[in-house]
Order: sequence, then structure tokens, then C-alpha cells
Amino acid sequence: MGSSIITFAVQIDPPTRLDKALSRDVPESASLSRTRIAKLLEAGAITINGTVQTDPKAKIAEGAQIEITVEEAVDSHIEPENIPLDIIYEDDDLIVVNKPAGMVVHPAPGTPSGTLVNALLHHFAGKLSGVGGSKRPGVVHRIDKETSGLLVAAKSDAAHHGLAAQFAAHTAERAYLAVTQGAPEASDPRIRGVRGVSFETGGVLKITTQLARHKHDRQRQAVLFEHGRHAVTRAKTIERFGNPNCLALVECRLETGRTHQIRVHMAHVGHGLLGDPTYGGRRKLPAKALSEVGLEAAKTFTRQALHAALLGFEHPISGEMMRFEAELPDDMAQLLQNLRS
Repeated sequence: MGSSIITFAVQIDPPTRLDKALSRDVPESASLSRTRIAKLLEAGAITINGTVQTDPKAKIAEGAQIEITVEEAVDSHIEPENIPLDIIYEDDDLIVVNKPAGMVVHPAPGTPSGTLVNALLHHFAGKLSGVGGSKRPGVVHRIDKETSGLLVAAKSDAAHHGLAAQFAAHTAERAYLAVTQGAPEASDPRIRGVRGVSFETGGVLKITTQLARHKHDRQRQAVLFEHGRHAVTRAKTIERFGNPNCLALVECRLETGRTHQIRVHMAHVGHGLLGDPTYGGRRKLPAKALSEVGLEAAKTFTRQALHAALLGFEHPISGEMMRFEAELPDDMAQLLQNLRS
């Protein structure tokens, strides 16, 4: 197996931790994330002034000479699978796909196959320069199994590093379309009294909380106001259904991207997603509020009504601004048609 050597000197006023200093000063062309650097340290692939160093918390001095040995990327342990993909855009550095509902993004113990990553590995047919030392697509954000819509994956360390930085800095643009129980309105005094809720210009609902795993159900996320991960969602009602209103089409924009963020935030304000079995989106609808066709369509919708409709970011290599949109999948489009009847 081949390898490459990266050499550089630690610059002025380095951070107190070695891994932070290396992440700051490693040449940009190396495209090494802090996570990758931590793995290289653990593997003994980094020397400081000629001595191997494995402790990421070690102190480092200005002017120290760094040498990093990066092995050639190896084949991934994940099996390629010939699964059709709806490709929105692709170039040498990245791919944007429209994921169908029902597909898991990344293999896990419960779903080792049939995932988006399995499908991408087959599509790329070995033409990957490696991400994190392995020839696999770099997934920098995920969407739930039963959520449809847009997702970007990197083909190389350089693209992965650049995309990950944008998602970490919350500069990527992400908008989702959801069908919610009831319509979130600025005029609703109940919703204004919910902790973490504010309204912005144009009736945009802003939800600001912490999110963490639920204490008693590890498959769920819970809203907290301390000791969790900062999460911000903005939501705006686009269309209302029923008389009285009992469902709504809502655009949700993510400032942060936490697990189940939209689903748990909308449930927190009393407007859970239609069809969501985890966060209570299956409450009974008023029998007379909708037409028989609309009521039946809502009652039989089999997944959370959520679609990643818009994705925007700066191309990590060319610097070009990229923006993609995906139409609603057939099941959600038919649902809306029936609700309008």
C-alpha cells in the first residue's frame, strides 16, 4: 500500500491541545479533518520533531516540525449494491441525490444492507479517492429513514472536509416541507407561551432549545434547555387544510441539524408531523373538518410527512454556490391533493 508524507511547522501561538494545533496548521491541501487527525495520532502516524506522538491532548510548541504519514485509502468493508438512485447532480467531487422514503442512509447493526451508502458504492464503481482513509462516500448530513429528499455526499477527503465545515458552521441552506397536525400561527396565544418559542418577521416561528436522547426511550430525542445540543428550527405555515384548520403544509428551515430535529421541535410546540409514530403525529382528526377523501388520506398516511425539498451550499472545491430543489414525492403530493379536495 502506498502512502504520502505531509510536513509542516506549527505556527505562532498554538492551541493548548496537539490535535487542535494540528487541525489549525495542517496545509489546507491535505484536507485532513480533526477527526481524521485524531485517528492518525492513534495509529502512530504523526511525529513531532522526529518522535511519534499519540496523545491528542499533548502540548505543542511554536515551530515544532510535524510529519504525518497518510496511507492510501483502502476499500470499504461496506458491500456495494445495485440499487437505483435518483441523482440530481454529480461531478468529480460530490453527488446530490433525492433519497426515497424507506431508505436508510448509512449501514448500521439493524440495517447492514439496502442503504444509500451501499447504493452509492455500486454507483461509483471504485472511483473514490477515499474519505477518512476508506474508499467510501463522505456523508456529512443524514435524513431519517422515512423522510424523503435531498442529500449531498463527498467523493474525496477534500470535498468531505469542505462540506463538513459548512454544515458545522450552519452555512448550508436546508428547507423541508412537512404536513403538521394543526397550523402554527403567530396569533395563537398557546404557542407563544411555549418555552423556546419566538416569532420573527412574516410570521416565522423560531424554536430554540437543546436536544438530547430521551432518558427512558433511547430511540427518541427530548427537548431540554440545558445539557443538550443547541438546536434551532424556523417554520412557516404555507397552506391550511380543514374547517376548522386541522392540518397544514409547513416549510421548516434548519439552522442546526440534530437527530429528528424538525420532528421533535414541531411536536414540542404542539404541531407534530402527520404520520409520525415516534412523536405523536397520529392523533385523531375531526371527522367533519375534512372531506371523506382528505380524511381517509390523512388517516392512512404511513410515514412522517416530511421531505427535504431544498439544499444549498458552496461547492467545496470550485467555490461555486450550488442550490438544488426536489419536488414532493408521489405519496406526499397525492396527500396534499386529497386534502385540497
